Amino acid sequence: YMKDGLVIYVVICPELYEREGTPYVDDNGRDWPDNHIRFARLGLAAADFAAGALTPLWRPELVHAHDWPAGLAPAYMRWRGQATPSVFTIHNLAYQGMVSRTSRRELGIPEHALGLDGMEFHGKLSLLKAGMAYANHITTVSATYAREITTPGFGCGLDGFLHSKAEQGLLSGIANGIDASWDPETDDHLICRFGANDWAGKAMNAEYVRRLFDLQPSTGPLFAVVSRLVFQKGLDLTIGVAAHIVSQGGQIVVIGRGEPEEEQAVRELALGFPGQVGVRIGFNETDARRMFAGSDFLLMPSRYEPCGLSQMYAQRFGSLPVARKTGGLADTIEDGVSGFLFDEPTLESYTAALTRAINVFANPELLNAMRCRAMRAPFNWHQAIKPYSRLYLRLLKTSRSMAPTLDGETS
Repeated sequence: YMKDGLVIYVVICPELYEREGTPYVDDNGRDWPDNHIRFARLGLAAADFAAGALTPLWRPELVHAHDWPAGLAPAYMRWRGQATPSVFTIHNLAYQGMVSRTSRRELGIPEHALGLDGMEFHGKLSLLKAGMAYANHITTVSATYAREITTPGFGCGLDGFLHSKAEQGLLSGIANGIDASWDPETDDHLICRFGANDWAGKAMNAEYVRRLFDLQPSTGPLFAVVSRLVFQKGLDLTIGVAAHIVSQGGQIVVIGRGEPEEEQAVRELALGFPGQVGVRIGFNETDARRMFAGSDFLLMPSRYEPCGLSQMYAQRFGSLPVARKTGGLADTIEDGVSGFLFDEPTLESYTAALTRAINVFANPELLNAMRCRAMRAPFNWHQAIKPYSRLYLRLLKTSRSMAPTLDGETS
């Protein structure tokens, strides 16, 4: 039981889940070879709950599954003929949970699910596509990303399938929110808490960050990267504009972990600009929060970004994002008001946005007005849950109207 009374059920199976590494990969970054079994069991447990088979105390009215690890939950429910409605949310279409067709019997997948309108994807089975194919409704984590994934450029080979779902009104985009702990006036992680127009408090966090990353003292703009270090995030673009930032008096700090080649690339960047660029491989929430609080700008040149949370954290802490106009970044940043957007994943487009940001930094009155606007952005979960509530109620209404009555007719 949680403090607020919420009950959390846990699937306990040491043979499947108690092991070193992450939930998905071993210590060397390789997928666990039995991932298909591990996450099929998770999906089956959800389906069992929905059927009322696991506890007499509770049975859900609706099941909401997220990404490929839970993709088989709506599928098992549909194959069993369960009436409980389901929602499936795509957080990142690029991660599809691919398994061999030879796993069909092992996972209890019916033969009719092997078609193009089921789980089949380029000769294999996709757990992500299972969730999309069999849920009553698909959501993704921003309205722009929901549109993007119906196009060849962002659809990862599933754009036609998703376009069909969108045409049927079965695909929508609902942005994530952030929790109440992201408040610079109350956050105990910070060196100094602060509010809008209390820029001395923000400056104390900036001073700490510069010391942490061994940067030289500076009154110029401080740019932060708080990110997974993967190709998607456009780190090569930030490396390409670093010289421009430093030449304009800026400094860059980077924290994160990810692909070995990306980690090495940012290490080499720091070596090329000692005292002006600092890098810490790994992740520490306290330092990340202090980076959001102390930086003037957050760099997010993502090639695609389903939703993104860092740009919301940054705005709440008065750090203006410089970001690619894609996915959730396009939906949560007001260009020239709470941050800076650029259209193309090119050095030229990125540099133009950075130049705009640096020019604003030179105008303290405008900079502080943008900071205040960003800090007031309505990103709390109590805003984000409203469209989910409407969706849930609509699906429940439809489900109840289709339920058979005592005389065998639908109600």
